[in-house]
Order: sequence, then structure tokens, then C-alpha cells
Amino acid sequence: ICGTVGSIDNDMSTTDATIGAYSALDRICTAIDYVEATANSHSRAFVVEVMGRNCGWLALLAGIATSADYILIPEKPASSREWQDQMCDIVSKHRSRGKRTTIVIIAEGAIAADLTPISSADVHKVLVDRLGLDTRITTLGHVQRGGTAVAYDRILATLQGVEAVNAVLDSTPDTPSPLIAINENKITRKPLVESVKLTKSVADAIHAKDFKKAMALRDTEFIEHLNNFMATNSADHNEPKLPVDKRLKIAIVNVGAPAGGINSAVYSMATYCMSQGHKPYAIYNGWSGLARHESVRSLDWKSMLGWQSRGGSEIGTNRVTPEDADLGMIAYYFQKYQFDGLVIVGGFEAFVSLNQLERARDSYAAFRIPMVLIPATLSNNVPGTEYSLGSDTALNALMEYCDVIKQSASSTRGRAFVVDVQGGNSGFLATCAALAVGAQASYVPEEGISLAQLSQDIETLADSFAKSDGRNRFGKLILKSTNASKALSAESLASVMTAEAEGKFDAKPAIPGHVQQGGLPSPIDRTRATRLAIKAVDFIENQQDIIKEARADDGLFNPDDKELSATATVLGVKGSHVRFTPIRQLYDFETEVTKRMPKIIHWEAQRAIADHLVGRKRVE
Repeated sequence: ICGTVGSIDNDMSTTDATIGAYSALDRICTAIDYVEATANSHSRAFVVEVMGRNCGWLALLAGIATSADYILIPEKPASSREWQDQMCDIVSKHRSRGKRTTIVIIAEGAIAADLTPISSADVHKVLVDRLGLDTRITTLGHVQRGGTAVAYDRILATLQGVEAVNAVLDSTPDTPSPLIAINENKITRKPLVESVKLTKSVADAIHAKDFKKAMALRDTEFIEHLNNFMATNSADHNEPKLPVDKRLKIAIVNVGAPAGGINSAVYSMATYCMSQGHKPYAIYNGWSGLARHESVRSLDWKSMLGWQSRGGSEIGTNRVTPEDADLGMIAYYFQKYQFDGLVIVGGFEAFVSLNQLERARDSYAAFRIPMVLIPATLSNNVPGTEYSLGSDTALNALMEYCDVIKQSASSTRGRAFVVDVQGGNSGFLATCAALAVGAQASYVPEEGISLAQLSQDIETLADSFAKSDGRNRFGKLILKSTNASKALSAESLASVMTAEAEGKFDAKPAIPGHVQQGGLPSPIDRTRATRLAIKAVDFIENQQDIIKEARADDGLFNPDDKELSATATVLGVKGSHVRFTPIRQLYDFETEVTKRMPKIIHWEAQRAIADHLVGRKRVE
């Protein structure tokens, strides 16, 4: 027996996500984004009730993704008086600073410390009676279970299904039954009986009023998310946590193409800095903006309202690196503003930028500060991470596009579409999208397009069209990374396929272009951006002692000192862990610089699975 968990509540211990949870979260965030428009127009308060009887995961992550004012979850109840006071305190502070909207998210299982249920009507009454706010209740109910699954859930379910079969085949009569889980970016096997026992004990701990134990039994990421929500939500409204002598000036800059989640990272970094007592600065319009126009502004809470859920880059971005802009001018402004730390959010150009700044430390003391890169690019081609902000948003945009044209293809007998996929020299987007939409084949730059493979794929396609039974089986998709072949564009590939198919089917090109950058960032990109931005600020805080002497005295600075070098780092997800990896190590040993790619392709195994599931024959 082997278990995979499907639950929108994400209430199974030992796994980061259950199948369906992120799809439900996507519905909730979409609904709250819509509701917020009404709230803003009328300066209203909305109480949004979401599912989650014993688990507040949906309410918590929706709270982070939409920067809600207050959340009520079963794991962290307060006394009935306390939650009312807390909520009114936070809401009135937000309102007094100019916020027109109030969003309170309540899980259906929300309780007070004495286990009395708290209903959305109770919250409504408090907001009306004590704060005099025009308040409405929105109960999302079973809407949360509906709609098509997001890309993450389709891929998670597929990979877990494959792993479940492998686990059954691997097992002997003595093997304990496994549960297929995911930890960060890695599909893992956990003991099924243990996981169920742990999950049940959360509900038992809540009923026994042992809320500390209930929180401890949730995975560490849950506790981290809750702390992050509370820190970013208090921003500059309370007394800062750190003493005056520990407060820093931290800058953030966007480098590269826009990607979903960039604004969430800026918003979270700035609000977390404020709650700690640091001063957050934004460098507008990248390195060229800084070198030409001294485009540095300190960030304030009110001007960033709504950034958490916006696409694009509010502080502006471009592909210019520090050396292209003017390294000396950048060092001058770093010195002028006395930055104590830097967070770079961006793609491969951001990676190159961090390397240039780290190399220039010998010449410019201003760069001897902790620097962290948070990878953000739909190509997901930054060395040192298996996940980049924006890649999930792009994947969802591409998946929705493919779903639409697949429907068109299935309406016409014998029609295939060749979809042109972005991603530079990385086939990540094409490979993951192929898994999510069940494409017949995907061509990526890492493999290229061989004539033998193309010929085989045309034969397989013709065969599958001949055997297709029922309307759903008619439409076929072929995904091609733009750089998979210099000779064959999507148009010419479609022409070749149509000509070679000899009337058995015809192929048409489809080019989604910049649609793939996505509109609003997905909840995954929003919540992960928050998590990574806060980790980056913590890293900058913790590295101050190591770098202090090097900043003060030129004579003491040794550019080859490993400990000093490690203060310029890439923050990424590797397997089942979130890790900081020094830029020097990554750039020198793990990067194909000319190809703008990491040497190790972490998603390679997924290609074999995608091919296997649609019966694609590989030509060796």
C-alpha cells in the first residue's frame, strides 16, 4: 500500500504540499484580489471565510499572498477578548496610515483559546461595532475546490503518481507502507503510518488546548510562514524589534526581465526591514538608473500597498550589469548612502551582477557588505537553485494558453499545434509545461532537434491520430523552446510536420510570446518571494560581524578569504533544502557562462517521465 495525499487543506504532516492545496489557494487569492477592488472603491472591510477545519494553511498563505490585515486560524487562537483587541489594533493602525481596504481572512475552523468557535459573523460584528467599518462577509465555500488544477498540482500529482508506482515495485513484504511527499523541490517517501499518526495528533492537541504542540507538529515551513506574516504585517506600526545599534540600511534592486513575484519580494523585504528596525532602500531602474540618475529612494509602507499581488516590477528593471553601467559610480552611491547590505532580485544578469560586485570588493570597499541574490526568471536558469521566482507564474500562463489551443485542436480532426516556448537556453519551461498539459513531445536547447527524432515523432503522432478514439484524444501539442533549433522555428517545424505527415494530420504554429511572463503573480511565487526575502534580510543581519573589519580597513581585506567571499551568495532551493551558496563557488565551478546556464540540469529526469507517459519513442 502506498499513499499520495489529495487535500485542499494541506493538512498532512511530513509533506510541504498536498495535491489540490495550491489550486484552492489560487482560487482564494483570485477572489480576494477581486474583492479588494470593491473594498478600495467603497473603503470597505471584507471578512473572507476560507476552508480549513483543523488546518489554517489556506488562510495563512492567502493572508501572505494578499497582504491581508488579519487572519484567524485554528493553530494559533487567542482568548476571545484578545483576538478582538489585536484585530482592532492592527486594522485601526493600517487605516490611520491611509489604507482604504481591510481584509480579514478566517479559516472555517477558527477558534478562541477556550475552543469556542469564531464565525465570520463574530468578526463582522467586531469590525462594525468597535471600528464602525462598512463590512461585508464573503464565504468562498466550495468554489475553492473548483476550476482547473494549477500547474504545480498537475506536475506534483504526476510525479507523485510515478513515484508511488516505483515505491510499490521497490517494496518487499517487510517494507513499511510509504507516503509520497514533497519537501521543498524533492519528491520523497515517508512512513505512511507515522505521517497519519502525526496528522491526527494535531487535531488532538488543538482539542486538548495544547496549541504550542499543535504548531510544533505542523511542518517548520508553516511556523516560518506565520512568523513572516506577523512581521510583514506589523511593518513600521510597532516598536522595532532590534536595538538602535543593530539597525541597518539595506538596498534592493531588480535586474533582468520582469518575473512574477518580484514585487512580492520587494514588499516583503521592505516591510520585514521596517518591523526589525532597518531602513529599506529601493534602487530604481536597475544599475543604469543608479549610475545615471542616483535613483535611490527609501521605501515607505503606504506607497507599497498592493505590491504583494502585482505583476511586473514596480521599481523598474533592465538587463544592464554593473560593469556596463559604471562600477565606479555604483560604488560611489553605495558609499554615499552607506548601505550595510544588498538584495538583488533577478535572473542570469543578476547572477552576473553579483559576481561582478564580489570581484570588485578588492578595489571598492563599498561592496564589502553582505549581498544576496534571490533568483527571479521564468527561464529558471540561475545556478544554485532549482526554483526561481516567476517560473511558476510563467508555467501557469503557458499552461492556460496550451489548454485553450488544445481545445481548439480537439475540435478539428487531425490538428496539432507547435507551441513556441520562451526560456533562453533552458528547456525547463517547455519540459514542465509538457508534463502539465500532456504534450506529445517537447524540444529543448539541451537536446536540440535531430532529424531522426523528428521523423520518429511525426510517425508516432500520425499513429496516435489514427488510433484516437473520442473527441478528447484528437488535439495534440508539441512544445518547442525558441532556442531548441537555430534552423527550425515553430512555423517551419509545423510546415515540415504537415508535409511529412502526408495528409494524416496537419500542424499549425502557436506563439504565446510575452504572455508567458504571466499577469498577476501566482500564490506560489508570492509566498515563496516573501519567504526568500525575509531569509535574505536575516542573512544580511547575521553576516555583519564577519564583514565589519573588512569594511573598516583596506589592509585587512583578503579577497580570497572563504568566509568573506561567502557573504556574497545565491539563495536558492536545492533538493529538499533552502540553501545559501557563495557566488564565487557557483560562478567558477557550476556555471556555463557562455550558455547562461548551470552545468547540472536538475529537471532532466522529468523529461523521461513526460516522454514515457505519452508513449514517445526516443531515438538514441
